[in-house]
Amino acid sequence: MRGLYIGRFQPFHNGHMELIRHIFKTFQPSELLIGIGSSQESYTPRQPFTAGERFDMITRTLLFEKVSRCWVIPIPDINVHAVWVSHVESLLPRFEQVYSNDPLTRVLFEEAGYEVPELPFFNRGSLEGSEIRRRMLAGEDWKGLVPVPVLKVLEELHGEERVRALGRSPEATRLQGSKDV
Repeated sequence: MRGLYIGRFQPFHNGHMELIRHIFKTFQPSELLIGIGSSQESYTPRQPFTAGERFDMITRTLLFEKVSRCWVIPIPDINVHAVWVSHVESLLPRFEQVYSNDPLTRVLFEEAGYEVPELPFFNRGSLEGSEIRRRMLAGEDWKGLVPVPVLKVLEELHGEERVRALGRSPEATRLQGSKDV
């Protein structure tokens, strides 16, 4: 059985890695496709990192953690929810199970007939991309919330500085105080 784990990974953090371990332990897929959602978006307060940068974060972490049987694939949005699942199916090899805690993703795949099991959250509150980006923006401690390889990628591309620069944009000002920062 091949599974699909979809997320935006802005950035990939320790909760994502724990969920991958949980998926392999609990559901035992033969392979895990890791779909980088909203792959066409970058350089915004909510989506500061490119698909390629997120790919590097994930693949370097999987290599560091010695996790194999994973394939990382960018998935661009099409902004038409009624056909999004068929869009994803057209981009990826066949999969039988879908893993996501995003309510819209869950509903769309369930309505398309996929099994979408309940998943735990790991350290919800601090292990959220929006919280990590908020901490970067505020100059607060965030580095312990991401795997070491992700920290290295973010240092290489000056990710914290990018988040701060994007946080001064008009869009970021509108998002201040929301969970989407």
